[in-house]
Amino acid sequence: MMTDSSTNSNNGLKIGLGIAVLLLLVTLFFTFKKHNEYKVIHQELTDEKTSVLKDLNNMAAQYDVALSDNKVANEKLVEARDRIKGLIDSLKVSQNSVSSLWRYKKKFLALQDEMDVLLAENDSLKVENRLLATSLDSTRVELEQNALFTDSLLVQNTELADIVEGAAVLSAVNLKGYGVLVRSSGKLVPMERARRVDQIRICYTIAKNSLVENGDKEMFVQVIDPNNNVLGLNQQIQFEDQVLNYSSISKFNYENDNLDICEFVEGNEFEKGLYTVNVFNKSALIATAEFTLK
Repeated sequence: MMTDSSTNSNNGLKIGLGIAVLLLLVTLFFTFKKHNEYKVIHQELTDEKTSVLKDLNNMAAQYDVALSDNKVANEKLVEARDRIKGLIDSLKVSQNSVSSLWRYKKKFLALQDEMDVLLAENDSLKVENRLLATSLDSTRVELEQNALFTDSLLVQNTELADIVEGAAVLSAVNLKGYGVLVRSSGKLVPMERARRVDQIRICYTIAKNSLVENGDKEMFVQVIDPNNNVLGLNQQIQFEDQVLNYSSISKFNYENDNLDICEFVEGNEFEKGLYTVNVFNKSALIATAEFTLK
């Protein structure tokens, strides 16, 4: 027969065991709950970390786009993009803790504000560059047009100078040649009979030309007989690569007005036939005429 003390001891043991089991159950419950809460928090931190990484990568991509639009790299954009990439690398290896993630989140927000300012400045700079490029294009077109106009004007002036130079020469008109008989009184009698001719008289008019400067001038007269001989002085003068045989030289003072000139060419004996008279301004033939002695 069991005593009261044994009964009490068994009851105490049962109560203690029950309390232990209860404590174990409570401990397991809270451990399971904490584990689930940790899994939820860890997943939330992982998701938030992924979100921040995505935002940082998007930000870096925006900088890449902004830099690709510029032919000359903007140093501020390059530095900001490099800081973001450094932050991305650091975040990837960081622990998933609230304090660590919050620190990166604050840096992201600061970088976001900086990016808004830098991209706005970059857009403004691109607008200014486009305006400058447009202005430079306009200036280049204007310069090209001015160059074309200058070249055209130069050509016109050159052509005009050539025309003026070509026009600024004296010319001879009304050229006549004929034989004369010189009487003892000095009177000149036109003569066509060769054997009675004493001299050949050449007369012409220097035409007025306002483009020619006043001053001493000279023309060269050439008389060629029927045998193709140069009469008179029959001397030579050279103009560059051309040699001229002349019969006489007409020297005169030109005063910007018409001027009548006559020259005499002598000969020992004049042949019958056709005579040719030429007047040269230097090497240029400016008048020619013919006459016949019978």
